[in-house]
Amino acid sequence: MRRNDFPMRSTAAQAAKPARAAGGATIRELLSFRLHVVANLLSRGAALRYKREFGVSLMEWRTLALLGGGAPMSLNELAKLAGLDKSQMSRVVAGLTARSLILREVDESDARGVQLSLSAAGRKIYAGLIEAANQRNDAFLAALDKDEQRVLASVFDKLAGAAREFIHAENAAGKGASKRAGGAVRNTKVRAEAGASGGNTGSTKTKRSGS
Repeated sequence: MRRNDFPMRSTAAQAAKPARAAGGATIRELLSFRLHVVANLLSRGAALRYKREFGVSLMEWRTLALLGGGAPMSLNELAKLAGLDKSQMSRVVAGLTARSLILREVDESDARGVQLSLSAAGRKIYAGLIEAANQRNDAFLAALDKDEQRVLASVFDKLAGAAREFIHAENAAGKGASKRAGGAVRNTKVRAEAGASGGNTGSTKTKRSGS
């Protein structure tokens, strides 16, 4: 049989098949990626509904929901709960404040601080948003039976705990690496200074012996 008689796979088919690392999963099979895909799908559906019915973005909805579900809080506290950095949260809050949905009040315990809370208009839109969120939540849970819901809740708790442990380990490793790098820089500097000092001493001795 000639070489050209063998069937050839199409380039498109070969490109569509993800490459697998030796003994490992592809990115599409990774747990973190699969969770990311599901979370994105949930968020996209929520974003479409909240924009259509209430005229708010997903980040604005989360900000209103966090403020509506608790006591007044600072910008830092709000950013931490929402998983955003302070500058991102500041922009979201500024937009909602301009629409008179959020109130800024001086913190009684710290005159330099500001406490954020919902205005009357903000509370009204929050009521509609949280009702829509619960409707969506009930619809998703309806796809699972009671046993599956219990297992899912347990899985989420375990994964969150494991993720926190990984973050703690990475932070510790990062600090250790920074400390080692700092020590190496200091040692290099000391050796350089010692070498320069030794060179100067030798030059001085040479000058003296020549004189």
